Amino acid sequence: MDWLMGKSKTKPNGKKPPAEEKKHYLEPEYTKVRVVDFDLKELVVLPREIDLNEWLASNTTTFFNLINLQYSTISEFCTGDTCQSMTACNTIYYWYDERGKKTKCTAPQYVDFVMSMVQKLVTDEEIFPTKYGKEFPNSFESLVKKICRYLFHVLAHIYWAHFKETVALELQGHLNTLYAHFIVFVREFNLVDPKETSIMDDLSDVVCAPLPAAQNHVTER
Repeated sequence: MDWLMGKSKTKPNGKKPPAEEKKHYLEPEYTKVRVVDFDLKELVVLPREIDLNEWLASNTTTFFNLINLQYSTISEFCTGDTCQSMTACNTIYYWYDERGKKTKCTAPQYVDFVMSMVQKLVTDEEIFPTKYGKEFPNSFESLVKKICRYLFHVLAHIYWAHFKETVALELQGHLNTLYAHFIVFVREFNLVDPKETSIMDDLSDVVCAPLPAAQNHVTER
């Protein structure tokens, strides 16, 4: 576990695939679909009576579970053949193990590495304590940032490589709402470097903006 306590070795790689495809997830017919009718900003603000680390722990664990669930809906379409690398927009992500070894892996392998690592962290009582009086480690915030960065990679890949399947399953409203909630949360607490999330800024600008009054209602069952 020692490597988890240190500085993360994983960072985005800027190598560009040969061509950039059309971003179907930016089409208005899709971006306007949500499953909530309230300002997500209200959900992420730290309540006065809650400790910051407790708030970060609770939300991070929830996002992990929801993003893992969202990925599971399209996992059968994310294979070593269809997704030979972990891509999102113009970025290919490489995995770095605890020894710093760089590995180019398929998207499903990468997501498995992410989810296994995060599962190990959020269930470790020494890192995500659940018992009263148990202290959070000094490295807690840096680990939360690491988790959120990886979870962003998974969300970005779902949009980039599997949005068509998401629409076919009529889950775009859930994906948009989850993504917007996640982005608003990480921005509120500065958990992910804006340079990291900039590849999806065009989507963030749209789905994180309050819905117009005329659309301010649940748009998907």
